[in-house]
Amino acid sequence: MLCRRLSHQIVAMEEQAVEILDRYRLMTIATLRADGWPQATMVNYANDGLLIYFIISRKSQKFANIDRDSRVSITVGRDFDEPTDIRALSIAGNASEVRDPVQREHAIDLMLERHAGLARIGRPDPAHSAVMRAWSSIVTIIDFSKGVGHSDMLTVGPGGIEMTAARDDDWGFRKVPTTA
Repeated sequence: MLCRRLSHQIVAMEEQAVEILDRYRLMTIATLRADGWPQATMVNYANDGLLIYFIISRKSQKFANIDRDSRVSITVGRDFDEPTDIRALSIAGNASEVRDPVQREHAIDLMLERHAGLARIGRPDPAHSAVMRAWSSIVTIIDFSKGVGHSDMLTVGPGGIEMTAARDDDWGFRKVPTTA
């Protein structure tokens, strides 16, 4: 019974992560420069489950960074007025260029469906644009509706997805009493 409940929780957490990816359209991706400094950039994305696609220039620093070191960190979310409304993702993973023509076309179709502005300017030229994919290794789901600092973590590996127990970081905020 415990195994089935845990399996249900993992599926629910994965669905929550995908729902957050589906909701937003802009992410920050951090790569490592040759000198060791991190570089964070905002890019449009589309996702197929937890697999994230984005398009970048072949001449960009991001492309050079990923070509040299595939490790990336990604954040997805948006600004909120109420801290308890914060729902976001922090992802550790790897990125690479999509070289398979069928997967490349699928990724471009997803991007153009999701981003009307990109669709208006046409399909990217493979000589100039690299279609990239990022696959998740660690997905942290940030959900402050469960408490300021609350996060759940999924580890994605060849054996499937595992869940790490929820963590509530103590940020030192007082609970604000609710009025009845």
